[in-house]
Amino acid sequence: MTERGRKAVTRTASHLAIGPSNLDWSGDTLTVRIDEVGAPLPVRLRGTVRLTAPALPGFRTALDDAGEHHWHPIAPRARIEVDLDRPALRWTGSGYFDSNAGTASLESGFAHWTWSRATLGDDTVVLYDTAPRAGCERCLALRFSPSGAVTEIVPPDRATLPTTKVWRIGRGTRADAGDQPRVLSTLEDTPFYARSLVGSRLLGEPVTAVHESLNLDRFAATWVRLLLPFRMPRRSG
Repeated sequence: MTERGRKAVTRTASHLAIGPSNLDWSGDTLTVRIDEVGAPLPVRLRGTVRLTAPALPGFRTALDDAGEHHWHPIAPRARIEVDLDRPALRWTGSGYFDSNAGTASLESGFAHWTWSRATLGDDTVVLYDTAPRAGCERCLALRFSPSGAVTEIVPPDRATLPTTKVWRIGRGTRADAGDQPRVLSTLEDTPFYARSLVGSRLLGEPVTAVHESLNLDRFAATWVRLLLPFRMPRRSG
């Protein structure tokens, strides 16, 4: 991720360009053209990602009592096609696309949150636990059908997961009563964020979920802020 100035950004209803990279909606397909240089190692990343969503639920909700933060699961389940030139990498599979937006900084609104997404037959289940700094903790437990219909389900029981090995980020999830979820793989282990694959049982079925933990107390720490430019460099264009 590269932070860029106002002059490097253009936007229309169906197009967004940030520097040399851009996104386009056309029908039911989002095309992402990537042309970036990685950080901290200056490795070129170039190619195309296409995400085709057969149904767009149109569901969005506030994550806090003040309504300063909103979450929009644009495409809970979609087909993704990755075609990269640098590095040479091609694959297809199941994808997900959502959006978080707000009028205040995340760290001012929340202490932490956890999120997970799992496929359950033809449906998709999303679990989203937030800990706002003001008000009560919230749990969103939603089931999305292939047609885009959204159903609230009873939140499964809370379950703890091991902290990450490097940065000791706390992880937790929800699962059927009596089940002990397990971390199958840690995909990202950073000072304030972890992404993992988690195996558990939901609604009586075994699932493999993509899981994330976000620690915003850690994100707000000065020492973490000093590290960000090494992973998120700023460019003038």
